Amino acid sequence: MTFLPLTPPGQTPLRALTIAGSDSGGGAGIQADMRTFALLGLHGLVAVTAVTVQNSVGVKGFHEIPLDVVAGQIEAVASDIGLQAAKTGMLASSAIIETIAQTWVGQGLDGTVPLVVDPVCASMHGDPLLHPSALNALKDSLFPLATLVTPNLDEVRLLVDVEVVDEKTQREAARKLQALGPKWALVKGGHLRSSAHSPDLLFDGSDFHEFDTTRIDTGHDHGAGDTLAAATASALAHGYSVPDAVAFGKRWVTECLHAAYPLGHGHGPVNALFRLTT
Repeated sequence: MTFLPLTPPGQTPLRALTIAGSDSGGGAGIQADMRTFALLGLHGLVAVTAVTVQNSVGVKGFHEIPLDVVAGQIEAVASDIGLQAAKTGMLASSAIIETIAQTWVGQGLDGTVPLVVDPVCASMHGDPLLHPSALNALKDSLFPLATLVTPNLDEVRLLVDVEVVDEKTQREAARKLQALGPKWALVKGGHLRSSAHSPDLLFDGSDFHEFDTTRIDTGHDHGAGDTLAAATASALAHGYSVPDAVAFGKRWVTECLHAAYPLGHGHGPVNALFRLTT
């Protein structure tokens, strides 16, 4: 695949911010985002929202970061270092979501910095990572600020009450998601097990864009959603259009899935480290 250009040594690279939870197992969350940022040549910035206790088998629990610390992290890096794109992951609660939205607007980032919202509701094992009461905060406070939202099919069902089983219902879901306020909605098809392919559908309120790859048969896909969103945000930082950024993110996560490795006793992570051998 064609990678994003690297910045020459000694020059400041583009910066991308991840606003997400920490994964103690290193497979997803901030850890996955930072791997992708680094291997795509971006300087990664961090606003930690929660610390999880998890491994390859599941999430044992999580601790939310105080609201003033969440806001302070965003303010600190935005006011001093600057950023060209951002993505969100695990946000844990409605209070954290509303704090992020207020801080984003207060720092003048709305409309100037592309924001990819990956609405993480549960781990791949089904362990909750978002309080049920926070769904409305996601839709009401954060989606209207988003350049792009990237839910998987389980998250689509929770957000817009559409069970995606085919192309027709995928389009219905995309329309309902985009109507919640983001500029673009991406309905990922990785969990559409009825298909031998992984069809993703992007919608901006008028036009659909389809992205399709052959499904990769692996049980090691921890962090795939985080990695796709981080790669897409990285491409947006470089000035890609949203369809081109999504296409790049899709290619990147596909390569990471090809290179995935076993870890622990459960699901191993997708592997952004493949670029080190390319």
